[in-house]
This record gives sequence, C-alpha cells and structure tokens, in this order.
Amino acid sequence: MARFVRWYGSGPLHLLVLIASFALTGYAMVRLFAVQPWEVAIWFVGAAILHDLILLPLYSLADLSALSVLRHRADASARPTVPWINHLRVPTFFSGLLLLVWFPLILRLAVPYPGDTGLSDSVYLGRWLAITGVLFAASAVAFAVRLRRVHRPADDKSRSPTGGGTAP
Repeated sequence: MARFVRWYGSGPLHLLVLIASFALTGYAMVRLFAVQPWEVAIWFVGAAILHDLILLPLYSLADLSALSVLRHRADASARPTVPWINHLRVPTFFSGLLLLVWFPLILRLAVPYPGDTGLSDSVYLGRWLAITGVLFAASAVAFAVRLRRVHRPADDKSRSPTGGGTAP
C-alpha cells in the first residue's frame, strides 16, 4: 500500500473515485454529442472563451483590488492575525455561481420559466439578494469567531489548578 501511495500520490480510493468521475463525464459527453454535437461544441468553446478571456481577468482584478485596498487602509498594528480574504472570496464565489445559474430568472429575461415554476419573475431577485446577504453574514460570523479564538486572552497561572495562586 505504501508503495502505491508513493507511486500514485494518494490512496486507491482516490484513484477509484477519479476513474468513476471520468467515466461519468465521458458517458455524459457521449450522450450530449450524440444528440446535439454542434451546440455542445459551441457551448464548450464559448464557455472557455468567456471564462478565460473575460471572467478570469475580471475576478482576478477584483481580488487584487480588494487585497490592495484593504491592505493599505489598515495599519500594521491593527491588522488581524487571521487570514480574512477567504471570508470574502467564498460568499462572493457562491453568490456569483448562483447568479450565473439563475441570471435569466433574476434579471427577468426568461419567458417560459414563470409558467413552469408557478412563480412570478419578481421573487428571484429578492431571494438571490437574501441568499447573498446570508452568505456574507455567515462568513462574517465565522471570521468573528476565528478572530475571537486568536485574540482570546491567555489563561493566567492564578486560575489554573496547579498555578499556586488563589482561586477567585
């Protein structure tokens, strides 16, 4: 087993899951290309171009801007010792992913969907904003909990049972 881990880099379960995911992806690709080959190919090329040439530079610039603005605003003594940037990146990612998936409904661009879902177009924007708010609030609470753990005052020896001091 150790020889396999040294050769492959991980355990056999990892390799099995990786092979299964490639098999599932291959099956889905064969089924999609059998029905609509040109549409799927255009979608993949368009998604690659959209992501690599437009979205990646945009969110990389936004990330660097957030880092530089917040780094220069705080002085070195007030800077938290807990890494904060992921508490901003994670809710932004999930909010953006939800917007990407549901943008026709959020922006009221979808014509056939209201009849299929039974909901009007007006509910999606508010719900997406509410989910985004909850994501950022949960991230802020997690960051506050992490900060509290780091900045918790050290227990002094007078309170410890073996410290020799008087108990309060």
